[in-house]
Amino acid sequence: MIYSINGEVTHLEQNVIVVECGGVGFECRSTAAAVSRAVIGEKLKLYTYMNVREDAMELYGFSDESELNCFKMLIAVSGVGCKVAVDILSCISPQDFALAVVNEDAKTITRVKGIGNKMAQRIILELKDKLKKSGSFETSAIPKIDLGAVAGNAFSEALTALMVLGFSNTQAQKALEGLSAEMTVQALVKEGLKRLSGK
Repeated sequence: MIYSINGEVTHLEQNVIVVECGGVGFECRSTAAAVSRAVIGEKLKLYTYMNVREDAMELYGFSDESELNCFKMLIAVSGVGCKVAVDILSCISPQDFALAVVNEDAKTITRVKGIGNKMAQRIILELKDKLKKSGSFETSAIPKIDLGAVAGNAFSEALTALMVLGFSNTQAQKALEGLSAEMTVQALVKEGLKRLSGK
């Protein structure tokens, strides 16, 4: 399986990036955010997912691991295929999507064309159930952070949001370790993602 590709961008169109590696041009179906960052003639690294069907083999490319992880979580939801998952991530950033799931905010997800309230509720329900079964809501204490001092249990919500993005409980906890109890959920998730991506 191809995990990532790194090469020169040779072609761009709506939701498609072609990256040439070793003389081979790989057509990657991508999110609007990934396409907007790509520049023809410049080098680009995409994290990829290969979808193999009886009648087609498609490569999907994402600008970072959180986008790829979120895509994988989405296509695991019944009724959500690769195209719908790309549409969702083209309209909503992975961070905002994760927060929408944590806050059970179906309205944010229904902003995506073709996603009704019923589908949005299903996505939230299935992802939250999956996280509960995998123990993602476990919030064992982390050194240097006072969970009781975090308003509205922002730490717990940020931890869950990172799990929605496909990171393990351990990875998410480590990424949030030592962060200020004064930070909002959004700020915690943003900083956690920076740490997880090594930025």
